[in-house]
Amino acid sequence: MKPEYENDLKSLFDLMQEQGGKYDNELVKKAFATCVEKHKGQKRWTNEEYYIHPVNVAKIIVTLGMDSPSIAAALLHDVIEDTDTTFEDIKKAFGEEVALLVDGVTKIGQISFSSKEQQQAESLRKMLIAMGKDIRVIIIKLADRLHNMRTIDAIPEQKQRDKSLETLEIYAPIAHRLGIRPVKEELEDLAIKHLDSVAYNEISELLKQKSHDREAVLSDIRQRIEQRLKEDMPGVELVFQSRVKSVYGIYRKMYLQSREFDEIYDVYAIRVITDTVADCYNILGIMHDMFRPIPNRFKDYISTPKPNMYQSLHTTVISRDGVPFEIQIRTFDMHHTAEFGIAAHWKYKEGVSDKSMDARLEWIRQILEEQDSSGDASELFRSIKVDLSEEDVFAVTPKGDVINLPVGSTVVDFAFAIHSAVGVKMVGAKVNGKIVPINHVINTGEVIDILTTNQRDHGPSRDWMNIAVTNQAKAKIRSWFKKEKRAENIEEGKDLLDKDFKRNGISLDEEDYEEFVEKMANKFHFGNAEEFYAAIGYGGILLSKIMPRVREDYNKRISAAKPIEISDIAPKTHKSSENVSVEGIDNCLIKLSKCCAPLPGDDIIGFITRGHGVSIHKRDCNNVPADLSKASEPDRWISAHWNNVKNDNFISTLHITALDKEGILGEVINAVYNMRVATHSVDARQTKDGNCVIIITISAESVEHLKSIIARISKISGVYNVERINR
Repeated sequence: MKPEYENDLKSLFDLMQEQGGKYDNELVKKAFATCVEKHKGQKRWTNEEYYIHPVNVAKIIVTLGMDSPSIAAALLHDVIEDTDTTFEDIKKAFGEEVALLVDGVTKIGQISFSSKEQQQAESLRKMLIAMGKDIRVIIIKLADRLHNMRTIDAIPEQKQRDKSLETLEIYAPIAHRLGIRPVKEELEDLAIKHLDSVAYNEISELLKQKSHDREAVLSDIRQRIEQRLKEDMPGVELVFQSRVKSVYGIYRKMYLQSREFDEIYDVYAIRVITDTVADCYNILGIMHDMFRPIPNRFKDYISTPKPNMYQSLHTTVISRDGVPFEIQIRTFDMHHTAEFGIAAHWKYKEGVSDKSMDARLEWIRQILEEQDSSGDASELFRSIKVDLSEEDVFAVTPKGDVINLPVGSTVVDFAFAIHSAVGVKMVGAKVNGKIVPINHVINTGEVIDILTTNQRDHGPSRDWMNIAVTNQAKAKIRSWFKKEKRAENIEEGKDLLDKDFKRNGISLDEEDYEEFVEKMANKFHFGNAEEFYAAIGYGGILLSKIMPRVREDYNKRISAAKPIEISDIAPKTHKSSENVSVEGIDNCLIKLSKCCAPLPGDDIIGFITRGHGVSIHKRDCNNVPADLSKASEPDRWISAHWNNVKNDNFISTLHITALDKEGILGEVINAVYNMRVATHSVDARQTKDGNCVIIITISAESVEHLKSIIARISKISGVYNVERINR
């Protein structure tokens, strides 16, 4: 073995020794040798030997306190995907346990994340299934993603942004729910560094500027706390730590909540770790005697743990010098869980097959079941964003039971979180003794009494689907309508489908209508048209998602219904305002299609319609076949080009996705104004993931002009994506 290999192996073993615990050194050594041998000659994007990556992943796994099979699997996690090694090879050499871990990580690694939400959601489903079988699989994957994020500077800038957004929306929330705080915070910080480098650098600089002064004050405060506690609680074991809030944690409050740095009171914290829960509350009393507590800044996560099992007392106080800071008080067991989350089962226990482990993984099963009931894979993606949100609210039932829900949840979510039967029978709600509307947004500490009825035929309203926030409540409402209101669902589905057909210009006589719907039902895997209508009625299938395919099938049906005759084209005068010429036809009606809204400079093509002249499409329009020779009627597609007669202005609409920070709308409008571009309308709205969407309609002279406008807007700090859309 080369000297550098021996040094890497030694550093891995030194780290294992520092962690303590029992390790199978021979297994790890064998896995290391196999990793080096199989990846020989391969290079990473950093231009270093590839084996360095799995070794670093294994080191992260060691620091999380994972067991020997996890360390071996981390070393081997890429050999099946990147070399000629098979699952059977791993099983034969290292045993079934290690082989299954490697196979699980490999399957997750082969997931191809796409900008299409449906595909990404399906990938997430596979990941959750792998997690449910053995949670160590996703812990290894998190370590893999963490090391990749640490070395992300070596890949192209756009890929950096894509990986960072994926990390922030998928992997960091999973790390949060698993309670692995160090991994979660580092993933978030590395992601925001590449998504909004200006804000990241600003916060980092503020921390540097403030740290020197604050450290001196906090050091003095910490000494006073230590002295007081040792005097008041002699013989009690105490450990003191200092903590600085993560960059992303500060970012959320500064940019998403529009707060100044000095208005964030928990940037710096002093942590006190002790033996028992009783000692925690005693220390809290002493702290409130020493310092003045800030009202509404006390959180008791011991009596009400977070969903990831985090427990601690948090109180924000002000020192005599007027410096606000947070004090966190917890037991040693709570601290182990806070630092290592679910990985603490391997670090501090001999076995992992206990009931608490099953309880902590219950959310995986619940999310998968809810997605199965909806039949819509994209709901899964939404669940990760909403149900695994870092921010929670705690509300109380009249009996004193605490219900934990994501921020923004309503009393509808609260009712279904208690029990499905409570949600179904709800007729109203009281908050702190007062009647509130069912769209009331819950605040922490509220006492909520759900009012129900005993009427047998009572059920939820369809409007509740728009009021509920959690996927759990939506799935239960959807499930109730699916089971209890079949006839109503069919009628509702027929009505919705008929309205959408009219909106999309789909017109058929009664016989053709029934035949067409029956074919659509089969295409979307329903037994018959009634099942198709019912699914639309209870929300199991969304018309907005299937309508493009329905419209495409309708167009094919109409095209095949009547043979093309040139005489069908109404000979009308060419509209010179469209500035388009078509090959071989003079004096015909020209119209720009609304589906793709082509602009001068776009590559275009014409389609001969019946009685409406020639419709001009962009060549890459979804309604234009990629291969015209395979189109149902290729003769109806005809070459077209723009005339260079004059330089008209054309209306274009841009869809802008940006960080929801103060002033972002003004920056976009100023950018457009400075380019002397006419603006016709602007619409902006917040999204639940902390971003915003801006829809702006402008005048553009040509495609090139529009591209320059898009490029200018894309350079604005906080803007993620700018797309031209058709309205």
